[in-house]
Amino acid sequence: MSSEEKSLNFIEQIIEEDLKDGLSNDKLRFRFPPEPNGYLHIGHASSIALNFGLGIDYNAPVNLRFDDTNPAKEEQEYVDAIKRDVQWLGYQWDKELYASDYFQQLYDWAVEFIKKGKAYVDSQTSEEMAAQKGTPTTEGVDSPYRNRSVEENLDLFERMKNGEFEEGTHILRAKIDMKSTNMLMRDPIMYRILHKHHHRTGDDWCIYPMYDWAHGESDYLEQVSHSFCTLEFLPHRELYDWFLDQIYDDKKVRPKQREFARRNLSHTVVSKRKLLKLVQDKYVNGWDDPRMSTVSGLRRRGYTPTSIRNFANMIGIAKRDNLIDVSVLEFCIREDLNKTASRVMAVLDPVKLVITNYPEGKEEWLEAENNQEDENAGFRKVPFSREVYIEREDFLEDAPAKFFRLSIGKEVRLKNAYIIKGESVVKDAEGNIAEIHATYDVDSLSGSGTEASLRKVSGTLHWVSIAHALPAEVRLYDRLFTDEAPDTHKEKDFLEFVNPDSLKTVTGYVEPSLQSAQNEDKFQFQRLGYFTVDKDSTASKLVFNKTVGLKDAWEEKGKKEENAINNSLKEINKYFKVSTDAEREAIEQFVAQNIQLVGNFSLLQSSIRKNINNNKVSLLFSNWVIKHSDKIKLSDFDREFVEKWFDLSHRSESPFVRAQLENQKIKLQFTALSLGL
Repeated sequence: MSSEEKSLNFIEQIIEEDLKDGLSNDKLRFRFPPEPNGYLHIGHASSIALNFGLGIDYNAPVNLRFDDTNPAKEEQEYVDAIKRDVQWLGYQWDKELYASDYFQQLYDWAVEFIKKGKAYVDSQTSEEMAAQKGTPTTEGVDSPYRNRSVEENLDLFERMKNGEFEEGTHILRAKIDMKSTNMLMRDPIMYRILHKHHHRTGDDWCIYPMYDWAHGESDYLEQVSHSFCTLEFLPHRELYDWFLDQIYDDKKVRPKQREFARRNLSHTVVSKRKLLKLVQDKYVNGWDDPRMSTVSGLRRRGYTPTSIRNFANMIGIAKRDNLIDVSVLEFCIREDLNKTASRVMAVLDPVKLVITNYPEGKEEWLEAENNQEDENAGFRKVPFSREVYIEREDFLEDAPAKFFRLSIGKEVRLKNAYIIKGESVVKDAEGNIAEIHATYDVDSLSGSGTEASLRKVSGTLHWVSIAHALPAEVRLYDRLFTDEAPDTHKEKDFLEFVNPDSLKTVTGYVEPSLQSAQNEDKFQFQRLGYFTVDKDSTASKLVFNKTVGLKDAWEEKGKKEENAINNSLKEINKYFKVSTDAEREAIEQFVAQNIQLVGNFSLLQSSIRKNINNNKVSLLFSNWVIKHSDKIKLSDFDREFVEKWFDLSHRSESPFVRAQLENQKIKLQFTALSLGL
């Protein structure tokens, strides 16, 4: 590695120890081994950054190997997408390889296994095999076909290869140990019959190797020195090593499998199966939908390779699975775009502003800075005229004292332009504001250096000249799921947490400098956030995707919901001290309103779990959550927990807590659960 001192993560420590123990630096080789059965997601991006980053640090080659052993799910489309994503992230592989390159060698080795009595053809059904395999606490028993003769096994295996049998009739199993405490070592499957067309080998094969058999042997054939996998493969390491033991030549490099923790991202899913479900069921518009956690989706939304690589480096490598808040990823893209994105003006919810004392027909081209964070970004010209659009929320006819935008009798500055003062409004037949009339201070032009231009006002608004404005479709994306961990709740389908407001499309207006904006060009819409040009954009119809806001709106929302929970618990304390039914009713209504503000299922669930104890305040709170929230119900908890809850409520010292069990909603839910309905 670089001579510059740095703190090594445990993966780097493993490599350093191997080098100290005699492994030659020129024998180092890494790989990124995706299965081409879907698009890469943010978890893969972290693995890519790890493996290719090691290649860069150690000046070692990194293979891109497609583990294409399941033709039922794999497609050339996914191969192409994976290659495109890896290159977009800024990495280049040494060799492009495929597990299918080794099908003949794997088959030949399997034949040798049979000849040495280390593999056999099993003809049980999948149900019979599951029964004889045992459980983690009970030993397995031998298959009735385990002691078939070598000749019979060779004959059956060749006929399997030749396509003489239907799928599911036979498999090839390694002969290891049916009593092993590691279930994976109980005669694992090496080959199954699949009459499926393969995206590379066509119909040449009717049998395909299992991942555990192909993976380690592919590493060995490629002379990969270190095979890094996520933690779910830790139990597989024993099998990985056993397979290598059977074919290893000590004159060659022996691959070493080691595991690191999966980095899950909040408010999304990173299972390819679940991502495919979102695509197939039309919850999103394809694998590259900007709400998806796929690399393609993030790219289309406006994320940059730098931001994703920085995210991977920031969260690092760990030994335990962890949930990374999506705000960390959002921080990385804000930080990157703040340095690189040009500032422009756009209005997404327009209301017409007429500057009544500005000459009709006059226009000015004012100077605007492109990016104050980049001294080389320069300036551009923006047109100004008598009529402009401003954001509707930037005006209130009757504004409170702390409203720092435009109102009647109040002054604000129009960005890069003049100071204006609200004078009056024009309303439509329904009473909605159709126009705002204002006057401007002719001597207050921004940057002119006049005394008037230096005058302090309460706020600065962005705007677009109506005569020059370009209409644009703006897609306002939000988090795809309302819950931070949508696929971790055993009692609920992850699709129940799909955010109905994850996409809103509006027609906005942008300044004319954006007429020539191209796909994936990125901008900061001043005061609104960062936006990127979508691939659907054309010269006649601009389309922008919201990448991220200037601030984390979800952090503020989360704090409000946590405060609602905490305030409810504080208020319930008073419930047991007041003396009248009216006072108690008022307290319950206050708590009910707070509970109804909370939309985060995980927060509600954890709040209930924390408050199932003998404390009367806690028990009353948990019962009120069920009573007043439409986001959670008793069936979202396991029966043992609910029985404990019911028992504690029933035996509570407080009659108010016991009375909650008479509440019709709670009583019915408890009854249904107790009956297993």
